[in-house]
Amino acid sequence: MSSSEETETDDGTHGPARKRIHCSQVSNHIVERSSGKLFSKQLTSSPVKQKDLTDSLERDEQHNKSIDRAQQALKTALKKKFECIFEGLAKQANPTLLNEIYTELYITEGGSGGVNGEHEVRQIETASKRQTTQETAIFCNDIFKPLPGQEKPIRTVLTKGIAGIGKTVSVQKFILDWAEGKANQDIDFIFTLPFRDLNLKKEREFSLMQLLQHYFPQLKEIMSIEGDKVKIVFIFDGLDECRLPLDFQSNKICCDITESSSVDVLLTNLILGNLLPSALLWITSRPAAANQIPPECVHQVTEVRGFNDPQKEEYFKKRIRDWNKASKIIAHIKSSRSLHIMCHIPVFCWISATVLETMLDKVSGDLPKTLTEMYTHFLLIQTNVKNDKYHGTNETTPKIMSVSDTQIILKLGQLALLQLERGNLIFYEEDLREMGIDVSAASVYSGVCTEIFKEECGLGEEKVYCFVHLSIQEYLAALFVFHSCVNENRNVLRAEESKPRSDRVQLSELHRTAVDQALGSKNGHLDLFLRFLLGLSLDSIQTLLGGILTQTGSRSESIEKTVLYIKERIRYESSAGRTINLFHCLNELNDNSLVEEIKNFQRSGKLSNKILEPHQCSALAFMLLMSEEILDEFDLKTYKTSAAGYQRLLPVVRNCRKAILNSCDLTEKSCEIVASALQSSNSPLRDLDLSNNNLGDSGVKLLCAGLMSPNCKLQICRLSGCRVTQRGCDSLASALCSNPSHLRELDLRYNHPGDSGVRALSA
Repeated sequence: MSSSEETETDDGTHGPARKRIHCSQVSNHIVERSSGKLFSKQLTSSPVKQKDLTDSLERDEQHNKSIDRAQQALKTALKKKFECIFEGLAKQANPTLLNEIYTELYITEGGSGGVNGEHEVRQIETASKRQTTQETAIFCNDIFKPLPGQEKPIRTVLTKGIAGIGKTVSVQKFILDWAEGKANQDIDFIFTLPFRDLNLKKEREFSLMQLLQHYFPQLKEIMSIEGDKVKIVFIFDGLDECRLPLDFQSNKICCDITESSSVDVLLTNLILGNLLPSALLWITSRPAAANQIPPECVHQVTEVRGFNDPQKEEYFKKRIRDWNKASKIIAHIKSSRSLHIMCHIPVFCWISATVLETMLDKVSGDLPKTLTEMYTHFLLIQTNVKNDKYHGTNETTPKIMSVSDTQIILKLGQLALLQLERGNLIFYEEDLREMGIDVSAASVYSGVCTEIFKEECGLGEEKVYCFVHLSIQEYLAALFVFHSCVNENRNVLRAEESKPRSDRVQLSELHRTAVDQALGSKNGHLDLFLRFLLGLSLDSIQTLLGGILTQTGSRSESIEKTVLYIKERIRYESSAGRTINLFHCLNELNDNSLVEEIKNFQRSGKLSNKILEPHQCSALAFMLLMSEEILDEFDLKTYKTSAAGYQRLLPVVRNCRKAILNSCDLTEKSCEIVASALQSSNSPLRDLDLSNNNLGDSGVKLLCAGLMSPNCKLQICRLSGCRVTQRGCDSLASALCSNPSHLRELDLRYNHPGDSGVRALSA
């Protein structure tokens, strides 16, 4: 039977069928393939040939039976492995059935596999409001099904999503539904090979068949899985955790599943389609690592967006059985914009539920409103879960944290900082030894810190370590840096200051170093770390951490100096994204004076008449970007300011449907910000007016990076009087050819396209 012939499966889908032919049925007939149908003809050959045929058919029958046995054994093993979800630590936490708590995640077609230069929290803040536009959601079980209008079959899907957004849980649900017979029953085998496990095999050589039999012993009696009759799905989870070179250019070609090669060679050849070209591949990755896969190898890019607002509430109702308590938690989350945005991430919903449910049970008083407060309570709750220290008290934390617990937390903080600087989320035994952590005692670390630091067994039972979420790693790194300053008189952010100084390290000095390093980061990877470091300086947080910070006391003078320094950096910082994070930093320090100043102007009706300084424009941009509502129209000329002020306001185009930016003295530099907005996931921008600005051909070329993005849904683009010549028109024509489906109106009046520019656009 050819691969095109199908049979109806248990779930009503259609897929390739395996035809069973018993020896008793063939007797003296030979089976031939022709145009995908089965024919038979009378045998005229010798009895020896008939015996050979019978032996061959018996081998085929035996092979089919071994495949069936292996499939059932694999389904049983995968069901056992994936039916429970451990929201914290896999060994110590109480398991919950995945089907009881699973909330369908928002997955969409995700455009290109390119790199986003923002910290992932910034991506959340801009994405959390974007689900109001009409867009087709993709259910995880339909990940390989073509979308409406797609004609070519999908072999490789790349699914992007920030840390903790739900990529691995989506994979888990896909596998569990297959193993339980609920979906995708046309698939014969699903092999999940997380990169964190494959990293451990980088020095060894296997054939693909040996590698699969190593991780999936259910395949031991199968000689081969090649051929169109066996439908296979490979799932490679966590591309961002990959420590293999993935050298698609130089690796040797391998087409034989029995040929031994390095794991890197096997992976690149699987992805390129040299090995098992009929197999389907699903790769998941954080956005920053997605470009490791050549775009020509990826047939569909999807993006996990996490929870939208209704899904956030659904999660808390499922997670917290007490309806009254769940309602209080939902109301509190909604009262804090920063917490509500972070609940876009399922892992943060779990952290919030853990903290708020415990605090509602045990204490009265204020619930945490900032990220630093939430994570501090989470740390203290988790380090004391096993000790039952809450009973009989009216406090959220023990009066004194034990010395051993403190030492463990600080060791983990040191590990967190080093690996944060290196960009690693997954650690192995050599990484722990480098920090002086006894590998044999690593399980003690994960036991004391329960759901903060995880020790997991990989597919081959090798040990893998990680923090539950990147944000927890960032928090602990900040805690280690803060402790080193106040308790040990060290500024560990400066490599030359590994030893305590003779003079006192001022907290404001540490803050300045951290602010400068965060602003100097190309991808903003220190942005959230900086927020935590500043938030830890507050007296209220230090009171909570009394067991860790032995030298506490008011540091209001240092905080005042830090606030002034951040405001100074806001005044002169040219990067709009970095400026936005500095306003979040001021929030962590309980200073909202710049935003309140703008709100007062707004309430008095004087905002449109007030001449705004550039730093005030940054405050206004922050306020508008943090708004829950998408603006129907954003007219830049509403505000009176300088060209530098207009530049600070431009990021607001991320949060509006119509942007009127005409006649505002914008230049080439402005086009980069607008292009970034057009490229952002699910951009709401539909109408853009940039007329009568000095953009020139170079500015238009920058703008085209946004126009050609699959995320761009712009319908009207006005570039009248922008000094565009033939070169600019060529760039526009090229961009519109690559993404022509949405733009309805392009205004290029009062420019100089020339005949060739007009011809290019007409085509």
